[in-house]
Amino acid sequence: MIIPRSFYAKDTLIVAEKLLGCTIHADRDGVITAARIIETEAYCGTADLACHASRGKTPRTEVMFGEPGFAYVYMIYGMYFCLNFVTEKEGNACAVLLRGIETTDGRKIYGPGKSCRYLKIDKSFNRLDLCSKETIWLERGAKHKVMFKTDRRVGIDYAGDWKDKQWRFIML
Repeated sequence: MIIPRSFYAKDTLIVAEKLLGCTIHADRDGVITAARIIETEAYCGTADLACHASRGKTPRTEVMFGEPGFAYVYMIYGMYFCLNFVTEKEGNACAVLLRGIETTDGRKIYGPGKSCRYLKIDKSFNRLDLCSKETIWLERGAKHKVMFKTDRRVGIDYAGDWKDKQWRFIML
């Protein structure tokens, strides 16, 4: 069953945790690739100096200020795409970054760029509705409790005290 919009409309830290164990599906030209989410990272609005929205609403970040349950995809280092799941209520500009997946054959892939490469996600996925089951969607994982640990977010040394937040969620 596709994860409904109400799932994404919650506190970003809760969504980041609850995404662990869910399955992401991406349809590229009729070929669907699926993987289980094993690592996420939370970005909590305009006050969070590590969040792209901290610089305000721009054409790039506009989707983050919109309705929850949409994809925010951007490129880093001129070669890697990163997928985020927009969370909370419209206007809050929060999102959860996909940091790691486990493939259907059991390989673990860590890193947002490598995860998107495996899933064949690029900029064309930006602003897509995650709740429509058209091109990209998520389904709930197993009903048992997912064990996880938290850690500091990666690559945000510029973000002052925000760099020390334990907002990375890693499935054990």
